[in-house]
Amino acid sequence: MEKFINCFKIIWLFFWASFMSVVLFVPMTLAAVFSVTGNLAFTISKIWAWTMLIVTGVKVRVHGLEKIQKGTQYVIISNHQSQYDILALVTSLKIQFRWVIKKELLYMPLFGWALYASKNVFIDRGNRDRAIASINKAVSRLPQDVSLMVFAEGTRSNDGRLQKFKKGGFTIAIERTMPILPVVVKGSRQILPKGSLVVHSGTIDVVICDPIPTDGYSHDTINELIDVIHRVIAQELLR
Repeated sequence: MEKFINCFKIIWLFFWASFMSVVLFVPMTLAAVFSVTGNLAFTISKIWAWTMLIVTGVKVRVHGLEKIQKGTQYVIISNHQSQYDILALVTSLKIQFRWVIKKELLYMPLFGWALYASKNVFIDRGNRDRAIASINKAVSRLPQDVSLMVFAEGTRSNDGRLQKFKKGGFTIAIERTMPILPVVVKGSRQILPKGSLVVHSGTIDVVICDPIPTDGYSHDTINELIDVIHRVIAQELLR
């Protein structure tokens, strides 16, 4: 019986993911043509995210929205435990941002086009210098009120424990004196663990921590900044 239920959940998930991708393909294409900033395409993507949350019985609670200052461009640093982190963050932060994501996602049917239309940043994770150059170029083209979202661990955690942070997002924050906004996602691993296709209903909590200014840091002290942000997120995960 359990296998049947899990099979049904997988079919249900893929049906809605495919259906919404097809439904939103034309609006997303028009948004790509007429929206230079990618803001309209990003807003349309929220419809996809909201739908996937609703049909899989997942609720998102957000804490600390008042800590986000409208009009400020942040480098948002978040932990990463599940693909559902993406849905939770898109629907909860209430601001425009763009993802820093691996270039392989660009080639996914429909979904990759949606990411491209939203002006997200695609990077080659195998080449650090090229990746940072891509991020710098993309940030230069973003409107002042659009932030950058980085999963600093680089990949999803297998066991839920916070992994070591990569330097890319922190380098950009220091070079452009952009404040870092630490964001913690809790409960998503129970919804959809890494390596699984079976979604479980439940609640994801998104906790927005106090922004951290970067004007006092340099490339020489980047590890100190990374330690500060890592500690903030790790402490929140333990609460």
